[in-house]
Amino acid sequence: MAEHRQSRKRRYLTWAVAGAAVAAGAGIAAQTSMAATTWPAQKTFTGRAFDTCTAPSLGAMKAWHTGFYGAAAVYVGGKNRGCSQPNLTASWVKSVSSIGWKLIPIYVGAQPPCQSSSNPEKLTAATAASLGRTDADDAVAKASGLGMKAGSPIYLDMEPYDITNKACNDAVLTYVRAFDKELRAKTYRTGFYGFSSSSAKAVATASDRTDLPGNLWYALWDKQNTTTTDWPWSSTLYTNHSRAHQYLVNSKESRGGYTLTVDRDAWDAPVAITG
Repeated sequence: MAEHRQSRKRRYLTWAVAGAAVAAGAGIAAQTSMAATTWPAQKTFTGRAFDTCTAPSLGAMKAWHTGFYGAAAVYVGGKNRGCSQPNLTASWVKSVSSIGWKLIPIYVGAQPPCQSSSNPEKLTAATAASLGRTDADDAVAKASGLGMKAGSPIYLDMEPYDITNKACNDAVLTYVRAFDKELRAKTYRTGFYGFSSSSAKAVATASDRTDLPGNLWYALWDKQNTTTTDWPWSSTLYTNHSRAHQYLVNSKESRGGYTLTVDRDAWDAPVAITG
């Protein structure tokens, strides 16, 4: 997601503080554990997906439906969302779903207080819990307004930060837990996008697993289309269709006369319930 959540400059400035390491996680069962809640069956996609900053036109989506990609990630909201979305409407969602596309909703929520770059919305230790709840409410409103129904996942986008900064990391995890808990209360599954060297690592290696997302989408740009052979953590973590891997970024590709610059993802995780 080279320019998709933030500007390219902001993104790579924030990644510079991240370091390089690995992480771990939990399974989808965490998403369905709330008592007295009837959950819609999970809709899973396994295959190659792409993400790009602005949702492509319907014409491009038709031209790109060749079988190489089966799913597309779209930025449904968040104050830190980096691009306008003139094509992303309920009608567009219905049309591309009818073609056969699976959709992956991303929400660019509040970013860490210790990030060096500027963002329209940053969390603090004092605001982390309340922002997590209000951002989750907004994410559900945005996704449902597009026709993505209860039971769908929403992937919270957290850009890189210095996870060795304990105060910052604790605030981020407070925010993530509040977001997850509120999302599940509204019967939406929670996913998390982050870097294997920083933000994903923070979630995956947290000793307290309470209210952490049950689906992990990790950025590791090794050009390996897999969610298993390069999985950085224990093989017992994030099993049962709960993993996605962003393995290549800024790939300029043409199909059917339409050229897009996309990031490639190996996907084995929930996608939106539409139609």
